[in-house]
Amino acid sequence: MQVQVPSDPSLPAWLTNSWPRFTRARWIAAWLALLRAHATLVRKLAVDLVEVTGLTLGDYDIPAQLVQAGDALRMTELAERAYSSRSGMTGPVDSLVEAGLVSRAEAEADGREVVVALTDLGVSRPKETAPIHIRRVAQLFVGPLDGQELAVVEGAMKKVTRNCTFG
Repeated sequence: MQVQVPSDPSLPAWLTNSWPRFTRARWIAAWLALLRAHATLVRKLAVDLVEVTGLTLGDYDIPAQLVQAGDALRMTELAERAYSSRSGMTGPVDSLVEAGLVSRAEAEADGREVVVALTDLGVSRPKETAPIHIRRVAQLFVGPLDGQELAVVEGAMKKVTRNCTFG
């Protein structure tokens, strides 16, 4: 996902005139900081993961989600956990099937549903790559923040997403 982050927070008057000046400056700065942090961290984590493990973030995340779920999920559940759509999961899952990391089968209860499961190779791969990825997340995201700042970020993001759904 590519996000363009403008360097100048000035926006057209028609977009911001309804907000008080102090609020406008604060929310624009906060929004741009969030976009910049997300884009920068995801880009850096993606590059580092490919360089060290050969896996893209998607190739890492799908098996990681399956491990957390007990090794198998319906495609719709996997998409939800990976913040994607079911159709958006098809290509990445196809690649992982070809690589021998996951298998795909019809759900026993409902033949219209697809279940994605880890193979033996798929189980071992996250065990190798997770420590590398987690260490980089800790260095790039956790390291610059203290416990209080992490709590504020967590609380703010939970509040923002409380009434939002994805998918």
